[in-house]
Amino acid sequence: MTTPTASPTTPAAPLAGLRVLDLTRILAGPWATQNLADLGAEVIKIEHPNGGDDTRQMGPPFVRDQHSGEPVDAAYFLAANRGKQSVAIDIATPEGQKLVRALAARCDILVENFKVGGLARYGLDYATLHAELPRLVYCSITGFGQTGPYKQRAGYDYLIQGMGGLMSVTGEPDDKPGGGPQRAGVALADVMSGMYAALGILAAMRHRDLTGIGQHLDIGMLDVQVAVLVNQSMNYLTTGKAPTRMGNGHPNIVPYQYFPASDGQFILAVGNDAQFRRAMQVLGLEAEAADPRFTTIALRVANRDALLPLMAERTRTRTVDEWVAAMESVDVPCGPINTIDRVFADPQVKARGMQLTLAHKRAGEIPSVANPMRFSETPIRYENAPPLLGQHTRDVLRRVLGASDAEIAEWIAQGFVKETP
Repeated sequence: MTTPTASPTTPAAPLAGLRVLDLTRILAGPWATQNLADLGAEVIKIEHPNGGDDTRQMGPPFVRDQHSGEPVDAAYFLAANRGKQSVAIDIATPEGQKLVRALAARCDILVENFKVGGLARYGLDYATLHAELPRLVYCSITGFGQTGPYKQRAGYDYLIQGMGGLMSVTGEPDDKPGGGPQRAGVALADVMSGMYAALGILAAMRHRDLTGIGQHLDIGMLDVQVAVLVNQSMNYLTTGKAPTRMGNGHPNIVPYQYFPASDGQFILAVGNDAQFRRAMQVLGLEAEAADPRFTTIALRVANRDALLPLMAERTRTRTVDEWVAAMESVDVPCGPINTIDRVFADPQVKARGMQLTLAHKRAGEIPSVANPMRFSETPIRYENAPPLLGQHTRDVLRRVLGASDAEIAEWIAQGFVKETP
């Protein structure tokens, strides 16, 4: 482990001093390691010299060279690789395997998302490395986990959203216009798997702090998707009845969905009975609020088909902005359905500094999105943009392994190592 340093006015980041060997690609693994990097860990991303992480090519859109205009990396790659150091090594070669094992010996954490058993042929599997490096925390992220009948299957977010039940409760009912299963517009199974991986790694590091021993963390994306069904899974387990798609409605709260306005739609998220009465007063439906069918959450859930059309008829009479202002004035949660351009123009999002600008070696500057964790004593510092393929090869091999420039030049000449000038 490296030693964190900080001046009296610049405290060390929460994970300063930890070094992570990142053998992941696409999204779930990179999302985990980007969070570790944001928190101050040194993340060394190992990429194949020919192309690197698959998401570098997953465009358009691409970030472009500030001089030539040539595409550099896809925006997809930029979303999950901030703060990392890219080292391009071909682990399919014996020489590359030796270098990566040497790097693992100087790391606290290894994260990988190869198929089950895929790293054993390279001597980079948990069993091999744990025998040599018992303090190493080793995290594997796969579609279905390290055990069970599906363990050898490849896992993709879309597939996991379907198999894990999310698509059965997302979208309009089958008998409504546009009905049928829908995946979420963001790869939530990947993102949540990355978040659980990062959390699990920190727990495993705490265990290592206490015992001196690392362990294997097994993250299966299907497990994660099942876990984050939250109330929908418990609705089933307590009744034996599988929830179905309800469009934008909520299975346990009413009214909790979008409503039509004269110029668009807005969301009402009425979480309790007092909020309901205030919302109905703003709508001019005080009498309906006292209707015995609607006085409690449970009654409103049972009688949603009678209540919601009454509300929608009234909400069509004013604009989105008018309803949002009126509901906010009586502390009823309400807001517009923003397109993403409006999200980043929103005064609250701007005040919280969610859009970043980072210096990039070829593009000059690139946009990024801030980490939502806010620390009072150790604020996150955004110092490094997502790296170019092999941007840090020479520096890492020299600094971490003590390799000479002559050795690195020889490895580059042999083709199993690549450096970006």
